[in-house]
Amino acid sequence: MKTQHDKRLISMPKIIQKLHDFANLIDPDKNQIFNMSHKEAEDIVANGDPEEVRNIDGSFAIVTKQGQQVRMARSIGRPMRYFMAKQVDGPLLVVAERIDHIYDYLKELDLHHQFRPDYTRMVPAHYVTKLDVVGCPDPNPDYKRYFTPERNQINADLNQIGEAYVGAMANELGKWLDSIPKDEPIGVLFSGGIDSGSVFLTLYNLLLKRGESPARLKAFTLSVNNGPDASQAYEFLDSLDLSMFLEVIEGELSDLDYKQTIRVIEDYKQRDVEAATTALALCKLIRKKYPNWKYLVDGDGGDENLKSYPIEENPELTIRSVLNNSLLYHEGWGVDKIKHSLTYSGGQSRGSVRTYATADYYGFEGFSPYSLPNVIEVSEGIPFIQLTDWKHEELYALKGEIVQRGVKAITGLNMPVFPKRRMQHGTVKMDDFEKVFPDNEMVYRDYFRSLYK
Repeated sequence: MKTQHDKRLISMPKIIQKLHDFANLIDPDKNQIFNMSHKEAEDIVANGDPEEVRNIDGSFAIVTKQGQQVRMARSIGRPMRYFMAKQVDGPLLVVAERIDHIYDYLKELDLHHQFRPDYTRMVPAHYVTKLDVVGCPDPNPDYKRYFTPERNQINADLNQIGEAYVGAMANELGKWLDSIPKDEPIGVLFSGGIDSGSVFLTLYNLLLKRGESPARLKAFTLSVNNGPDASQAYEFLDSLDLSMFLEVIEGELSDLDYKQTIRVIEDYKQRDVEAATTALALCKLIRKKYPNWKYLVDGDGGDENLKSYPIEENPELTIRSVLNNSLLYHEGWGVDKIKHSLTYSGGQSRGSVRTYATADYYGFEGFSPYSLPNVIEVSEGIPFIQLTDWKHEELYALKGEIVQRGVKAITGLNMPVFPKRRMQHGTVKMDDFEKVFPDNEMVYRDYFRSLYK
């Protein structure tokens, strides 16, 4: 198989474990586990008890092998893929976070002729995936869910809901702050929207409460040809006398390269490619200006948690399917459903590469507090049906009400709320947006397919 990946700059990862029938390319140093060592977490996954795996606190992707049995588990925030190759003396399972890492490893062994990107499999978030390396015919994986949040557990009191939700996010940020050096600067990918705004204000408040200087904090906003996010971000922070934390990063249309984005995120879903393209451009420009910057935080996951996507844009969805199906926006339809993608999984389990891969590509360590199970668990406890009575507009307005009240309860700050706008639509004006992004998902799909021929 011929590949176009010579165009990319992603290097081959180090080999963590290599056996005759197994290769682990998942770097444990990229996990963000707050309550135990990696070895302890690894032992839990190897044991395979879903209740114990749920106790692993943080963002992680872990794979273990005992005999012929491999177990894998991941949270939403970090991807993990696998591919079963055939050797003369039996099967070879390769586990990595990227499709091209698998391809490159197989190429070193002269096994790449077996490879197709759609033959790789994404480990679905929130499951322990068990796979036996026994050869032809390859067995199907066994899935055991380790995260099953209870629904409708919170009273229909918006003040109580907001405090619980933003409080959970603040707890995750606090644990993350404990895990990084106190003198390292922190950047927030910032649009002035509800999610990035609440993350920034919560971080600012936490630093003050901890007696640490908030001067290490920056709100980075990308503006291409005077895109609307720059003025919104300024208005947001200026209303709280915090505009000194804003740094608008000026970009050009040439910085928005959807083909490079597809090579980085290894996906072709139109909205994810658009969002990831703006995130990738922002990361590139931050890296250019700040060569040693390490830590970035974002609000990814907030829309999924509070079901804040326009249902009308997706003909497969109704408000009943959105409100009746637990974790629909996080996981898609589920591993036991015909619509589930084996190659990509679904929902944010698939889409989280838009922030993880883009930050990782430029050497940043990203953190998405809204995507952690402890926060998702609170959001799934919200009685959405009772609060919205199945009305679209009531659902769309709910997010601002909940988060604004929560930020007030946790930080004492009055967070401004602006009308919802996708990140990619805030970075660049619509006239320019249409010059950069084809309005046809097949264009993105075809380009991705062209990378492996």
